Amino acid sequence: MKTHLKVAEDEARSDTLLVFLPGAFLKPEEFEREGFVHAVRERELAADALLVDADVSYYYDQTFIERLHHDVIQPQRALGYKAIWLVGISIGGFGALIHELAKPGAVDGIVALAPYLGRRPIGAEINKAGGLRAWKAPEGPPPDEEVDRKLWPWLQQYASPQRAENLPPLYLGFGLSDRFAANHQLLADALPAGRVFTTEGGHDWPQWSKLWRKVLDVLPLPSLARSGSTRTATSLSATPAAIAA
Repeated sequence: MKTHLKVAEDEARSDTLLVFLPGAFLKPEEFEREGFVHAVRERELAADALLVDADVSYYYDQTFIERLHHDVIQPQRALGYKAIWLVGISIGGFGALIHELAKPGAVDGIVALAPYLGRRPIGAEINKAGGLRAWKAPEGPPPDEEVDRKLWPWLQQYASPQRAENLPPLYLGFGLSDRFAANHQLLADALPAGRVFTTEGGHDWPQWSKLWRKVLDVLPLPSLARSGSTRTATSLSATPAAIAA
């Protein structure tokens, strides 16, 4: 996976990294065009941004998890980042969640904006049961190998404060008219109120940009004003800004 680094301060890396995962058929540079990186800078947050070229082909051939882990997460940890957050839109949000499902503890937080959460029939089943808190995952062998069969039981852990303590904090944002909104609401009902954000509209950049700014205002990220002790000593000239597999 090719990556594009946008640092919070010139000549040095922060200790915190935001890894941006695009939606299907979207380009990583669109995060910059749509103001996601600027929103971080205007809030003077000590967090670098890594735009990842994780196109939909990685999901089709089922290599997304391993490529993200070995091409992005592990190398960035080796560069000295102490906190890594995944920020995913649509299928990128799905990617962030299934990566944590497969590689628990690999990241320190997840922001999922309008994430794809799996097929509608499973969501309808959960809704019929009274929501994610009341739903009981079917016992026995699953009828198929689709990852949403494992994803929803994993997401259900966020409904329990005790079990959620062992998971990275999850922030959810979605448009109220989004085509995936029914599944989004199921997850929203299991999360703390302060970690769920909504806006009018559907599944597109205007909504995602608004949601990102709302989420960014509450994310526990370090400030540049207090970053003297949180910056790494590594200069940009000493390490690559992109990794290609």
